[in-house]
Amino acid sequence: MNVPVDDEVRRAVNDLYLRESRRVFATLVRLLGDLDLAEEAMQEAFASALLQWPSGGVPHNPLAWLISAGRFRGIDALRKSSRFRKLLPLLASESDKQQITRDEFEAEEIDDDTLRLMFTCCHPSLSTSANMALTLREVCGLSTDAIARAFLCTSVTVAQRIVRAKAKIRNARIPFCIPSMNDLPERLDAVRRVIYLVFNEGYSATSGDSLTRAALCHEAIRLGRLLNDLMPDSESRGLLALMLLHESRRNARTNSDDDIILLDDQDRSLWNRKYIDEALDLLEADNVPQHRSVYWLQAAIAAVHARAASGADTNWDVIVALYDQLALADSSPVIALNRAVAIAMRDGPMPGLTILDEISQDGVLDEYYLLHSSRAELLRRAGRHHEAHAAYDRAIQLTHQCAEVRFLSMRRDSLLLDETRVQI
Repeated sequence: MNVPVDDEVRRAVNDLYLRESRRVFATLVRLLGDLDLAEEAMQEAFASALLQWPSGGVPHNPLAWLISAGRFRGIDALRKSSRFRKLLPLLASESDKQQITRDEFEAEEIDDDTLRLMFTCCHPSLSTSANMALTLREVCGLSTDAIARAFLCTSVTVAQRIVRAKAKIRNARIPFCIPSMNDLPERLDAVRRVIYLVFNEGYSATSGDSLTRAALCHEAIRLGRLLNDLMPDSESRGLLALMLLHESRRNARTNSDDDIILLDDQDRSLWNRKYIDEALDLLEADNVPQHRSVYWLQAAIAAVHARAASGADTNWDVIVALYDQLALADSSPVIALNRAVAIAMRDGPMPGLTILDEISQDGVLDEYYLLHSSRAELLRRAGRHHEAHAAYDRAIQLTHQCAEVRFLSMRRDSLLLDETRVQI
């Protein structure tokens, strides 16, 4: 029998799920000691909320309610399984440390649990690709398709990495706790990378109707602040500054129809000056850092845009110089792609196209739509419209993001108008 659910409660639960489900999950992992069990318990807790809250109302502290409900369901499931005896000591220990009630629960505990689980999943006994894929999927809730795009590989490969990583954590009984300060350095790079990739998915969603996923951006920035408080070095400051500078443009990146507005065409009065000022302060704390990290250099590039009054005022000489340094620090083909675009903005489309053609030769970015969309734009500027049309087509085939598809289609179709003007 289906039980009707009040629309207002349904919206409240859905909103909580979108914003807070991974935090609830992180705490349940600590309390239950098992990734799969915590996921099941979290899902059951939200389902119970849909059934119970219409009659009793939304609790004063809904997160505490969800964690408590999930914990009880997880323990009940364990009692019926052979795993209970193995996990019973852990459950008793956690119960002694903390009794979660609706009134006693504080949000900071979830923050700690989320960061704790990130460091756990980024354990050095796992390969870098495996621990990052696991963390992105389990802790951050990204889809395998989004993770695959971040790693430039297939969804099947990502799924296999996650299964192997979870099995190793379970079999090796890796504890769900933040490592000591002495152990942090060997995990920090992976944790930073995870936060950065979460932000990227929020800033430019892999699929869906909306260009961005604001909740992911906000969560990445929140985690970036936590990490910077924990380890306030040049790289952590650079990562946080980079995210703040990009997020500062959110309100100007699309119009009311969620159509993309290019950086040069954005209304810069809509940029978030509070975020920009905070980011610039972070960068100035390392005015001449001894080791200019990848994140610091990317943030410095974003800062050049933030300081420019308009697109025409952008100092491309400085941006190219920073990309030259960045290419030495990170040989990623994506960095090389961005550097090629910057050179094209400074020197014209042909030098940029030459570099893009070189990047394309090894085929690593063949399935990366931004390679083809960037190439299409430069071919357009060079007057090679037939080639540009084909490049736009390829980019459109490779993206599943509705706003990107509309933008690229519009750019491609406008080539016909340009050709008509030339003939006239």
